[in-house]
Amino acid sequence: GPATCTSDECAATPAPCGTGQTCNDPNTAANSLHDFTCTCDSDMSVVKTDGPATCTKDECTTNPCGTGQDCNDPNPSPSATGDYTCTCTGTTIVVTGGPATCSSDECQATPAPCGTGQTCKDPNTAANKLHDFTCTCDNDNSIKKVDGPATCTKD
Repeated sequence: GPATCTSDECAATPAPCGTGQTCNDPNTAANSLHDFTCTCDSDMSVVKTDGPATCTKDECTTNPCGTGQDCNDPNPSPSATGDYTCTCTGTTIVVTGGPATCSSDECQATPAPCGTGQTCKDPNTAANKLHDFTCTCDNDNSIKKVDGPATCTKD
């Protein structure tokens, strides 16, 4: 009898779909061409017939930065990983590829913001809460100043 010819378009070299995609040819009959589909591995709802699908993978969808941080993925291509940035909300503190450290105890600054003979207290160490530290004179705790050294009297 006659030969049965088949054509699995997914077996072509180079692969018709590309990296990060799964190819499926539902009908491998020789006269059934251009019916293969490419499905994104990162999002199975993205499918294209007769050519590569346009796949994206926004790394921010998993909230890798955490609470109080804004995430931005500048290149959502599945091959571009670790390029997302985490920014502490309301600040310029930015880290690429992981969460930022969003606390800032102004009293830990070098040089010390209050100076000798004074105690520093920062009531809110959130990174976007700056200039709220208080300097209190050690020899007279009624003398205080917010956001700078107090003017202390000498003993």
